[in-house]
Amino acid sequence: MTSVKVKLSTINDVKEFVNAVTLCDFDVDLVSGRYAIDAKSIMGIFSLDLSQPVDVVIHTDECGGFLESIKQFIAD
Repeated sequence: MTSVKVKLSTINDVKEFVNAVTLCDFDVDLVSGRYAIDAKSIMGIFSLDLSQPVDVVIHTDECGGFLESIKQFIAD
């Protein structure tokens, strides 16, 4: 399992992020506070507070390609 923080500032950011996640054959969750949602659910993502970075929990250790595809959203 791998975890990174991402910042999704615009609707297009969310759309691009979901498109990247849907190409994965492993589970990816977004965690904000006590809420955890499936990162493939665009409606679920919009239910989170996106004004702050959220945690992405990737349920595999083989995620290098996925991390590369979302690198523009990874918060420092």
